[in-house]
Amino acid sequence: MAAIAIITICYNNPEELLATCASVDQQQLLPAEHIIVDGSTDNRIKEYLQQHPQPPYRMGHTEPDEGIADAFNKGIQKATADITLLLNSGDTLYDPTVLQRVADAFDAQPDLQWLHGQLELLRGGVWVIVGKPFEASKLYRGMRSTFHPTMFVKRALYQKHGLFKKELKMAMDYDFLCRIAHEKNSFIPYPLAHFDPSGISSQQYLKAMKESYQAYRSYYGYSFKQTLWQWRLTALHYVLQSPIGKALYRLKVALGWTNK
Repeated sequence: MAAIAIITICYNNPEELLATCASVDQQQLLPAEHIIVDGSTDNRIKEYLQQHPQPPYRMGHTEPDEGIADAFNKGIQKATADITLLLNSGDTLYDPTVLQRVADAFDAQPDLQWLHGQLELLRGGVWVIVGKPFEASKLYRGMRSTFHPTMFVKRALYQKHGLFKKELKMAMDYDFLCRIAHEKNSFIPYPLAHFDPSGISSQQYLKAMKESYQAYRSYYGYSFKQTLWQWRLTALHYVLQSPIGKALYRLKVALGWTNK
């Protein structure tokens, strides 16, 4: 059976961490490791982990970091299981079947290097389930249908392609996706995670998109298709902030066009 390490980074948000831990502890197939990387400036998370009984697979590490990418890297370097998932504090596994589904997929395809699935998130004021199979030819579109809370990656890929770039503040996951785009991957047509809408990439969407734009160019050069797509996403972002845009998106959801 495939062994899975879940890496959760957190920063001064014990309530969100508790929700993440609860979703992990409810799994039918428990992880080999749940590594908490705590970069907090207060002791609430550290004290919680020390003062409350934790399952044997949960390990807390409280130490300063240089940002999200550095915290991810610390967790990856501490992991020993073959497969890793980056599940931020606040994000949760969708239901108790998730890890079993993922382990079965890796066991069925020994040469599989990474997989992803659907994600439940808040878009246009509506909770929706999105995600479809990754297509390297559409990488210029960013992570529109591939989401890091659902990406289960063999640890060997970090050894082969390198860790996350610390100079990136929000698009470090997309930058890594650009590097592993042609590794053997698969898709589970089922929601694997629920996304916390308070995360930094949600709050600073346009800045995250700019970083993604620059990351793509660093690997693949200038793309007119990417430029057009970025214009489209920017326009949609502003439209979805308006009452009319939200109403139109709710209609899209009602028509079953969420993944279009």
